[in-house]
Amino acid sequence: MDILLTHGYFLFQDPHELQVMKPYPTLGILYISAYLKSRGFDVKVFDSTFSSPEEQRAYLERERPPVVGVYANLMTRPRVIQTMKAAKAVGATVIAGGPEPANYPEEYLARGADVVVIGEGELTLEELLPHLARYGPNGMEHIQGIVYRNGDGQLVRTEPRPYIPKLDELPFPDRAAIDIPRYVRTWREHHGLGSVSLITARGCPYTCTWCSHAVYGYSHRRRSPENVADELEHIIETYQPDMVWYADDVFTIHKGWFFRYAAELKRRGINIPFETISREDRLNEEIIRTLKEMGAFRIWIGAESGSQRILDAMRRRTKAERVREMVHLLQRHGIEAGMFIMLGYEGEEMPDLEATVEHLKESNPDVFLTTVAYPIKNTPYYEMVKDRIIPLRPWDEGSDRDFTVAGRHSRRFYQFATRWMVNEVAAHRERQQAQPDYRRLAKAMVNARIGRLGMLVTQHEVERGQ
Repeated sequence: MDILLTHGYFLFQDPHELQVMKPYPTLGILYISAYLKSRGFDVKVFDSTFSSPEEQRAYLERERPPVVGVYANLMTRPRVIQTMKAAKAVGATVIAGGPEPANYPEEYLARGADVVVIGEGELTLEELLPHLARYGPNGMEHIQGIVYRNGDGQLVRTEPRPYIPKLDELPFPDRAAIDIPRYVRTWREHHGLGSVSLITARGCPYTCTWCSHAVYGYSHRRRSPENVADELEHIIETYQPDMVWYADDVFTIHKGWFFRYAAELKRRGINIPFETISREDRLNEEIIRTLKEMGAFRIWIGAESGSQRILDAMRRRTKAERVREMVHLLQRHGIEAGMFIMLGYEGEEMPDLEATVEHLKESNPDVFLTTVAYPIKNTPYYEMVKDRIIPLRPWDEGSDRDFTVAGRHSRRFYQFATRWMVNEVAAHRERQQAQPDYRRLAKAMVNARIGRLGMLVTQHEVERGQ
């Protein structure tokens, strides 16, 4: 074995994920596995999703891989740190990659990583693995796209590696290396539909201030419609899913590509239900009609706020009014509309929250999810508030999700605000029904009232430093 690839997502260790039960594999690891195998490397994958830290540790002790590559994201930092320790305990050289190590290379190096890969991993690992086999983690300054400490303990950050220009040249993700049928079964058992994920492009060129671009920067590179259709055809034939998830940041970002892809699927007779994410400015009547024809049953829109002032502060380059129009247009074409809402962004006040509630009432999405803004390292939002960031947990035990910002409304305020928002919208929706469920309506009204009163009580509370 030349390298073991693994990650730190353990489904059964996460109470929230156990409630949702919508797992997908880490495609980045599977892309790297497929690429390295195509170049003659002996690669194994330990997929931790349905496993446990104990089983992962036992596998490491049994197999004793010379190199372990670990993917880390916001959700998995504490578990990845434990994985790195277990890998070091069996004598492995540890490579950390993904958005988390890219943002915190020094911290990951201090906790067991020998090398941190910045950016895409395929070409970097192709060059790095032979070097490690011959020289160990030394003298790596000529290898682009990595961070490490040299023999003197000095931090070395090498030149950035250019992005892979032609994604069609990459093999499809190495799904055969893991138990994809179990993912499909898990979805089917809990939601009635088995799902498989794929991605048609890498990178996002938009400038939203809170969004991390740690791996792909602001690049945007697309696979050809034919290449994606080939992969989708393979997925359908191999795993027989009931639906697919296109994991793109903005699926309809390139209109010409989108229509060519739709035509290619139609030519092949492929029509499978799917959901994905888009933006209001990348949707119109023709696109939405085509999405429906392709099989789209739900489209998520990053609405974030109903306050145009806050959207502009986020540099969203989107219009709240048109979000509402696109939600209604999706629904008229028989596609469910989902919305993401962010509370607590810098400068948000009561009128902005009220505008967001009215925004949700008027647009009436089929589902919406809320989060309270948190500053991710190296984003413009982080830079804006970094002097006021308060970590709520020790670095090893939490993530950037555990950051709050001194001076903004308190966490209690936003708990009440979320309760008010969710229930105010639910009550409004129930009132619009031809035959309202008055019990459900009364419950929503009471909860909305509690939320609103809680906001009034806590509106003068602000987050304070330790």
